[in-house]
Amino acid sequence: MCCTHSFEEVKNEPLSPPVSLDGIKGMKFFDPHVHMTSRTTDDYQAMADAGVVALIEPAFWLGQPRTGIDTFRDYYSSLIGWERFRSSQFGIKHYCTIGLNSREANNEALAEQVMEILPLFIYKEGVVGIGEIGFDDQTPAEEKYYRAQLELAKEAGLPVQIHTPHRDKKGGTKRSMDIAIEHGLDPRMVIVDHNNEETVKDVLDRGFWAAFTIYPFTKMGNERMVEIAKQYGPEHIMVNSAADWGISDPLAVPKTAALMKIRGISDADIELITYRNAITAFAQSGQIDEADFASTGNAIDQSQKFEGNTILRGGQQPRIDKSSIIIS
Repeated sequence: MCCTHSFEEVKNEPLSPPVSLDGIKGMKFFDPHVHMTSRTTDDYQAMADAGVVALIEPAFWLGQPRTGIDTFRDYYSSLIGWERFRSSQFGIKHYCTIGLNSREANNEALAEQVMEILPLFIYKEGVVGIGEIGFDDQTPAEEKYYRAQLELAKEAGLPVQIHTPHRDKKGGTKRSMDIAIEHGLDPRMVIVDHNNEETVKDVLDRGFWAAFTIYPFTKMGNERMVEIAKQYGPEHIMVNSAADWGISDPLAVPKTAALMKIRGISDADIELITYRNAITAFAQSGQIDEADFASTGNAIDQSQKFEGNTILRGGQQPRIDKSSIIIS
């Protein structure tokens, strides 16, 4: 539910020249928040070529309200089915988080039905958390279903991925953390996303994971993220692209890593922020084994099928290795 932007968040930054990815060749990246359902297959190709070896796709708002429970059922099924397969065809390990997003929590009649089917999905292979959940307009209904899903996460022993609101970001972030603590969640099991300069200190001081979304014109820019990394260090911080159907960049994580390297941040700190911390946080689900994606050069067979379908179209030849076709 990443794209209900308001101008309250926008902070203009001076335009920077394009960042070359040459400096980070050979590095591996984990994007812990990217909505691949909204992206093209070419984006998977570009991400693989840029060093992204694994990702997490949170359940979110698709741009218009869903009108029936079967639309949620099919969407959740696609996150653990087709998208996981599509990602594998480019050597990227796909995980997801499952939840009722805050915007659609305001349709209480439908939200009640969604809550009934969530247990059918959260225990599936590849589901590494409950998310993204939290607040949008900070309504009573949003709080009701946020609390219900925190209890579901506790019962399942899964991490929680929190969507912090675009309006009243600071207040909404504090409220989200207060409620999580009230429900007895260990802050180390909670990833607070879409942070900015106003929220980061409080999130880190309280022991939560602080995730930052590198998103054009809103949320957080590459340059600002570099300054935050310099000020707060790499511990308990991670970056993501949250790339979706809005103007967004699925290469935001490697591009931020490249800028960090140019600005003098060490490779070890870059690895923590763009790879290792996400694994540590979400591996608490018991679903992530780094051995599944840490090695490079694994063979890919794009002629494989998922329920009779491949990523290929008429006349296309399967790609059977990971040689780059986009980034030289």
